[in-house]
Amino acid sequence: MSNQSLFSRRRPVLPPVLPRGEVLSTYGTYADAQAAVDTLAKADFPVKQLSIVGNDLKSVERVTGKLTYGRVALAGAASGAWLGIFFGILFFLFSPTGSSLPFVFAALIMGAGFGMLLGIASYAINRRRRDFTSTMQVIATSYQIVVDVELVNRARNLLGGSSNEPAAPVRPADTVDPAAPVNPE
Repeated sequence: MSNQSLFSRRRPVLPPVLPRGEVLSTYGTYADAQAAVDTLAKADFPVKQLSIVGNDLKSVERVTGKLTYGRVALAGAASGAWLGIFFGILFFLFSPTGSSLPFVFAALIMGAGFGMLLGIASYAINRRRRDFTSTMQVIATSYQIVVDVELVNRARNLLGGSSNEPAAPVRPADTVDPAAPVNPE
């Protein structure tokens, strides 16, 4: 997922190609892959060199409820009310007199009524085809983080946690610890 701002500069559209590099690690969920990238970003890793690749895509439709005439009427009234209030406010703003506030309420009521009627008519025509509400998602069974070959060891060290830990002091080989057990070989 990208988090692009409306005010950011437009970037040229890249052709759809798979990222090149080596697989850094594989995760079962997108949140885990995202957390790994966040860890690398906090360690000042050049995250522009990373990609999250979803594998084995599946389309999942989750049923959220049963459609009824009441539910369709309520949804139609709500969407029609929004359209009615929009036109009512436009009428209020561009009216030569300031006393047109009751027209906003009237436009809301009329919009809700028309939305309800259109929603019920649409449901009555398509009733046998689809009697439920749902949401559709495309998910992957696994997510891989791909990184440039030159940076893969640095990324693995950062994810492994070895870069933040101080190195253990190394004892010279010729010193002998008197408390250490002797292993005769």
